[in-house]
Amino acid sequence: MKGKKIEPYDVIKNIKDRDTLAVCGFTLMGACEDILREIESNFLREGSPNHLTLLHAAGHSDRENGIEHLAHEGLVERIIGSHWGLAPKWGDLISANKVEAHCLPQGQLTHLFRDTSGGKPGTYSKVGLGTFIDPRLEGGRVNEKALQKESLVDVLKIKNEEYLFYNQVPIDACIIRGTTSDEFGNITMEDEALKLETLSVAQSTKRYGGLVIVQVKNYVKRGTLAAKDVIIPGTCVDYIVETKDEENNHRQTSGSFYTPIYTGAKKAPDQEMEPKPLNVRKVIGRRAVQELFPEAIVNLGTGIPGDMVGPVSSEEGILQYINLTVESGAIGGIPLGGTDFGISRSPEAIIEHANQFDYYNGRGVDITFMGGAEFDRIGSVNVSKFGKVTTGCGGFIDITQNAKKVIFCSTFTASGLQVAMEGGELRITQEGKFIKFVDTLNQVTFSGDYARDQKQEVLYVTERAVFKLTTDGIMLTEIAPGISLEEDILKQMKFRPLIHPQVKKMDKSLFQKSSMGFKKEFMKKSEQLERI
Repeated sequence: MKGKKIEPYDVIKNIKDRDTLAVCGFTLMGACEDILREIESNFLREGSPNHLTLLHAAGHSDRENGIEHLAHEGLVERIIGSHWGLAPKWGDLISANKVEAHCLPQGQLTHLFRDTSGGKPGTYSKVGLGTFIDPRLEGGRVNEKALQKESLVDVLKIKNEEYLFYNQVPIDACIIRGTTSDEFGNITMEDEALKLETLSVAQSTKRYGGLVIVQVKNYVKRGTLAAKDVIIPGTCVDYIVETKDEENNHRQTSGSFYTPIYTGAKKAPDQEMEPKPLNVRKVIGRRAVQELFPEAIVNLGTGIPGDMVGPVSSEEGILQYINLTVESGAIGGIPLGGTDFGISRSPEAIIEHANQFDYYNGRGVDITFMGGAEFDRIGSVNVSKFGKVTTGCGGFIDITQNAKKVIFCSTFTASGLQVAMEGGELRITQEGKFIKFVDTLNQVTFSGDYARDQKQEVLYVTERAVFKLTTDGIMLTEIAPGISLEEDILKQMKFRPLIHPQVKKMDKSLFQKSSMGFKKEFMKKSEQLERI
């Protein structure tokens, strides 16, 4: 039998110019640094491979590594992915129109891999309707170069209901990662923080006759791996690359070479999270946490939600009564943020990426907390495009269109906002330079119209005001004590919102250094739910 183990430089012989190359990762989890660096250096040295199509589901970088190695003009001609917020070089290439860029929802890309692996011509879903993914808007084409091409998304009707159809992208080669391989190519993932969509990517690549290349830490004799531990069978694997530098080229996460509490192999001792200092972000997190109820299944987005909801819940003594999940497949534990977003400390379960999105798309999430960059009068939200810079939608659209309740967490204005808090009141000492409540969004990542049609409960939480989505647009329902409705709210908006006839004052405890004392009210919600 021909041996499957090769060196990183041998990979180049198997990737041809203009191939479609699929990779699988989440921030730096799953990054095949040996192989990606070899592709980069060979291109810079010899100019090949070139004009590739790069296909990936989640954001796959930590600002320096991962797919950032492939961010060279001419190396990639077309990129199809969901998020580039941690990939600044890709953001520059996309903004400068030096690559054809298509942004599709993260969950739908994971489902596209899975469905095409079984011979289907694509995948269909309601996810994306009414957003920039919809071909009646931008069709997921996020720069001029892409707008000159056909959208990868179509509108179709099934039983008189509209869906989006995400067309297949045939794969010539894929680069994925595991922990251990045997001689036949059976792959286990015991040290990996996430399972991701590795099996689906491998099977989809084989469906198109492509080559599956796997980077691992360990190489062992065939037949020595426990069958149930094998995530990718050797029947789906063509080549194995064994890293010679685990510390730098096969890190578990950006911040850790290997930590067993991220895989669930060990459980960390129970300990409360460090209380966050009182600032604008904590105020927003506190008001958002007031929407929680016992046993709620929760999704946290990046930014204020990921940084504040967990710590505030811990400080209030309610963290153990809610169920935190991350789109990457982690369930339970404490989600991490920053360049390690996507994993959890001491998770209770880690399932495959696509299966987590099945649960999300099937309305399994009770509450999702998400950030927001721009909001308009009908309740639509932009989080994916800032001026000319496209960061992408990630899993935002999949999650927000299907969660039972959506809570957007954002400062009222951006860049330079400063406040003072004293005696349970809020005072604006310096206004932000940029208005967030605008007439026209840069891009529609969340459709207020679609949310209304789905009868979703949607709140927009800021440090000085809370709005809710109504049939006629967003309505101001709460205002912070110490804040002027006219000066601090209406004059800082490009449109006049609906105003509830009895606007409430936000709780003074939000603006005090001591705990809110929310646990008693939180536990009462359990009694109310039991009566219902």
